[in-house]
Amino acid sequence: MEKGRDTETILKKGDLTQGPVMKSMLLFAVPMILGNLLQQCYNVADTLIVGQFLGPNALAAVGSAYTLMTFLTSIMLGLSMGSGALFSIRFGERNYDGLKEAMAASFVLIAAICLALNILVFVFIDEILWFLRVPDEVWDMMREYLLVIFYGLIATFLYNYFASLLRAIGDSRTPLIFLAISAVMNIFLDLWFVVGLKRGVAGAAEATVISQYVSGVGLMLFTWFFKRELRPEKRHMRIRRACLSEISGFSLLTCIQQSVMNLGILMVQGLVNSFGPAVMAAFAAAVKIDSFAYMPVQDFGNAFSTFIAQNYGAREAERIRVGLKGAVITAVIFSLAVSALVFIFSPQLMLIFVDASEAGIIAEGVRYLRTEGAFYCGIGCLFLLYGLYRALGKPGMSVVLTVISLGTRVALAYILSAIPAIGVVGIWWSVPIGWFLADAAGLAYYMINKNRLTI
Repeated sequence: MEKGRDTETILKKGDLTQGPVMKSMLLFAVPMILGNLLQQCYNVADTLIVGQFLGPNALAAVGSAYTLMTFLTSIMLGLSMGSGALFSIRFGERNYDGLKEAMAASFVLIAAICLALNILVFVFIDEILWFLRVPDEVWDMMREYLLVIFYGLIATFLYNYFASLLRAIGDSRTPLIFLAISAVMNIFLDLWFVVGLKRGVAGAAEATVISQYVSGVGLMLFTWFFKRELRPEKRHMRIRRACLSEISGFSLLTCIQQSVMNLGILMVQGLVNSFGPAVMAAFAAAVKIDSFAYMPVQDFGNAFSTFIAQNYGAREAERIRVGLKGAVITAVIFSLAVSALVFIFSPQLMLIFVDASEAGIIAEGVRYLRTEGAFYCGIGCLFLLYGLYRALGKPGMSVVLTVISLGTRVALAYILSAIPAIGVVGIWWSVPIGWFLADAAGLAYYMINKNRLTI
């Protein structure tokens, strides 16, 4: 009993079921936002340095590889986020034995999936490149980059698992610290390997993988040695079928949701590739800007999800209602502000990644940003809906919304781009249309089932 009280005393510092609602949520969200912005620096540093020093074909190769790696990373992220939702609920319930049992079960499950995935991508790398319709002039460089970058999947698993665990108990600062260290290291290693050692795209990949292991292994060791109260004991290692089933329900459905989202993007990437290296390069640069633009509201949605899950476990219905209202207002205001900035400064933003002499690439990137980037409000609300349903134990609804959003996007992209008068711009317009259809479906489901969903 004494040991249980000690654990509660130590862990309650991350309690989101107490204190001012929006202040607690925002203070928790800020480190997550900064952390994921830093995480984007991994591939952005590759893209920036490769684009400036190795040329547009190398930029196209690394940019397309980024879309693929985002899909693979989304599997690890989805599994970890799903587990993190259950961790948050157990924390809110003050069920620390249940928390540790869930930790052990989820680690084994996600590690096994990560290992299998890592083997598959190495075995089927050529088939993956064929599926992405990679042009001949880019094929060899993209293959060279991927053969190195795939080694970072295990590091991605370690970082996302332990980051989700720490965030579930209210610690969003420690993952930020480890990402900051590795992001800075990645930039310096990129310059050294690509510019100094002349190792080409493989050097950019090597720099990223080394940096990923610094954050992944570092966060794992920190949790083991400095969060001893989270260490599962021998009795927690006996994985019960009921626990594994619950973990699977949260983790696998969230993984499917993240994977479907990024598989749709991957299919769109294949369509973009069919328009040639110039459009590929424009899309590669614009997607990096996109990632930075709406990443804060995505992470705010994840922080909101942890807040809701803890309060759902603690049966704090009023805090859930107040938090939901405040989160929607915050996300909408932020998204509108970012849309205005991206629309106005899109030419200058493209110049960060593309040389000024590449006028065609810059023009296409600007057209993408001014079409899709004007509607970040749609994706901002969608991230909140994903987080809400995950936290309330309805991750299947997040999958449904993702299928609506991405299904619309993929179908419209292929249909509209095939019309000569519309062409590639049809791909850009398909994105916000998909967002708003999913928002409408998610809101309708909530209004119909509001009394049953909340406590």
